[in-house]
This record gives sequence, structure tokens and C-alpha cells, in this order.
Amino acid sequence: MKRIMVTGASGFIGRHVVEALLSQGYEVHGLYHNQRMIEDNSRLKMHAIDLMDDAQVQRLLHTVKPTHLLHLSWITKQGVYWDSVENYYWHRASFHLAECFYSNGGKRLVVAGSCAEYDWSHGYLKENITPLSFSTPYAACKNHLQGMITSYANLLNKDFVWGRVFFLYGPHEHAGRLVPSVIRSLLANQNARCSHGKQIRDFLHVKDVAEALVTLLLSTTINGTVNICSGRPVSIMDIVTRISGYMGKSELVEFGALNCSEKEAPLVIGDPARLLTETDWKPRISLPQGIADTVEWWREVKNQ
Repeated sequence: MKRIMVTGASGFIGRHVVEALLSQGYEVHGLYHNQRMIEDNSRLKMHAIDLMDDAQVQRLLHTVKPTHLLHLSWITKQGVYWDSVENYYWHRASFHLAECFYSNGGKRLVVAGSCAEYDWSHGYLKENITPLSFSTPYAACKNHLQGMITSYANLLNKDFVWGRVFFLYGPHEHAGRLVPSVIRSLLANQNARCSHGKQIRDFLHVKDVAEALVTLLLSTTINGTVNICSGRPVSIMDIVTRISGYMGKSELVEFGALNCSEKEAPLVIGDPARLLTETDWKPRISLPQGIADTVEWWREVKNQ
């Protein structure tokens, strides 16, 4: 019987992962640090833990003995995480977590990475072909960790998947990120100040991302690095225009009001071929549906 553990269970992606796992009938042990989810399901057990504390991690993994582990936790503070020294602390703590998991009988580990691990100058990003980046503490620590756990899992003959998540949006996203910031400005009848919006990106709704991670966790065939993306290019301008059009407030959008960094990549698109051909996952939420879902969620939050 599968006993599943999820770190970062109350976070942006984690809460949707937990919901997907519970809907399939699994026993889930959710780990959190500050923000606890309500345990409204008898198959969900939430555990408060500091993943930087080796002794706490060892005790919990020895007690629960999960068969499957999805590791989502990392520093994610907007505007900080790419260059934070905390990336090195999370690197050490994450490898220790993997060691404890495997040494307590764990069978399959999935760790969430991101497209920021690639060299964006290449534009179209594919696993094991596109060069990786080591230009920021975030990218360096994530890529080094991926290599270390891959080697360690191979040595132990254990399953390991590294899921590289691209751009995502949806309910519970940090308020300072692109989609929530535009929605919140328009809900307040304030101007939504944006860059020129010509950047091309690869977006997925967070529920599709969560289901992709669950698919990778439950798979018995796929291992290694897997892009979690749509493969469909969409401009920032298109995203913002769709939001403002849905809300009937297009006149409040100011393109070109914010400057772009000279280093900002014009094109970042992922190749989803492995995910689409080696698993049965398919994205279910279209961009118009996803935007409507996200706007209405923020509208409800505002009205509470």
C-alpha cells in the first residue's frame, strides 16, 4: 500500500497536489512549516516540521516510513530566491531528506525543480539537451542537487524523478507575481502597470502542474528529468489582455509602464514530449478557463 509524503503541502503547488492525491484515495502525510492546511479528510495527516533540522527529519521519516515522497519545499520568496544564500541550506537539507527517505524503505522520490535551471539563452528547453545554468545560487544548487540525488538513487537502485516546472498560475499564488498582481489591481480599479509584454513564456494552470507531479509520483516506468510544461508559447501581453478582457477593464492596463531587464530572455518554452508520451498526463485546463478560475478565486478572496 502506498504511503505518500508531500513537503510544502500547504504551499501554492502542494495544496493542489494533496487534493489530487486524496481524490484518488491515497493516505497522505503533508509536511508544513508555518502555514497549516485544515485536516478535513481522515486520510490526511499534517506534520509541522523544520526541514533544516536533521533530527526532526530523521524522526519523522523513521516514524511514517513513506513509500513515496514528493519534495516541493524550497525558498520561494518573490524577488529573493534566485540569489539567496538559503539555496545552499535547502540543497543540504534536501539531500539529507532523500537519504532519510531511502534509508527508511522509501521506493520512489520526486523532486520539483524549475525551468530556471536551464540556460534561457537557448529559448526552447529540452531535458538532457539544453545546457543548464549555474549563474545564480538557485540554479547552481538545484542542478547540483539533481545530479547528486540521481547518482545516489542509481547506486541504491531506487526510483527518482526530477520535475522541471515552467511558468504557472492559479488560486493561492503569491500576490506579488504577474497574474495575481494584475488581477488585484483591476479588482481595486487601479491601473495594472506592466512591461511591454512581448516576452514569450510557457504557462500551465497550477492544477495541471499538480496532476503532472502526481502522475510522475505514481508512475512505475518513468525516471530522470521531466519538463512540466505546455509547450505552447504565449506572450505576457496575451495573458494580461485576457485577464483585463475577462474582467471588462482593459482600459486600466498600462503596457510599457515598467522597464524590463536587459538580461530578460525574450523566449522561454519547454518541450513536454517526455511527459506527454511516457505518461498518460494531459493538460485539462485551457488558458481562458484558467484565467476565469483564477480571477474568480481572487474576487472571492477580496470579498471575504
